[in-house]
Amino acid sequence: MAERVQKILSQWGVASRRQAEQLILEGRVRLNGATVHLGQKADPDRDQIQVDGVAIQSGKRPQPIYLLLNKPVGVVSTCTDPWGRKTVLELLPPDQQEGLGIHPVGRLDADSTGALLLTNDGDLTFYLTHPRHHIPKTYQVWVKGYPSDSILQQWRQGVMLAHDKTLPAQVDVLERDPEYKTLLRIILTEGRNRQIRRVAEQLGHPVIHLHRIAIGPIQLNPPEMPALPLGCYRPLKDTEIGFLKTQIDLPSVRMPVRRKTAK
Repeated sequence: MAERVQKILSQWGVASRRQAEQLILEGRVRLNGATVHLGQKADPDRDQIQVDGVAIQSGKRPQPIYLLLNKPVGVVSTCTDPWGRKTVLELLPPDQQEGLGIHPVGRLDADSTGALLLTNDGDLTFYLTHPRHHIPKTYQVWVKGYPSDSILQQWRQGVMLAHDKTLPAQVDVLERDPEYKTLLRIILTEGRNRQIRRVAEQLGHPVIHLHRIAIGPIQLNPPEMPALPLGCYRPLKDTEIGFLKTQIDLPSVRMPVRRKTAK
């Protein structure tokens, strides 16, 4: 059955849907010898698709992989980095860094830590990162100073960023430290670029450290499991994969992936 080439590439684990679109725009994808244009369709059982001159074979499509990483500071949430910084893929074993199409779902800033999904399921990535999806994400954030009740209420109701108001957020005080800083729990249902940092700066309480602890019901450290150290990952549980699939109505399947042990 004919489908758009970018969807085929994402299903085969070559790249996420958006990455596949970029490959096509850069002229790196060919269909039966001709350069592919965005939106062009192909039948994977009959047509030959090449990426950078290498033929993609549907029979070699990798099994879907779903991981939760505890991202450390200084690691970028991309597959490659032109400045040579360490990427999240480099935290995986060598045999999972290439050829399986694993990529991050969304991003965390290089100087932020915590929960980040990794997968080679391009359809899942496409839908979960689409603006219409509002999966709540939970953060623990240290900010400078002691935000007043009125400041916290502004944050909860929404703040103007780049001529557009942020969606309402849940913001609760967890701790006020004597060293003039406050620990907040923040739950967002949108993911603008550096949103928490920008809002905190605008409200006069810059972020000291930001740590994401949950994506929907997927917790970085669920009570029934050992704590996941920074720089380590675990495969998602069937129930966690099931939750993600309910967001896009895809069948729940998984491939067992070994857990990286802390050193």
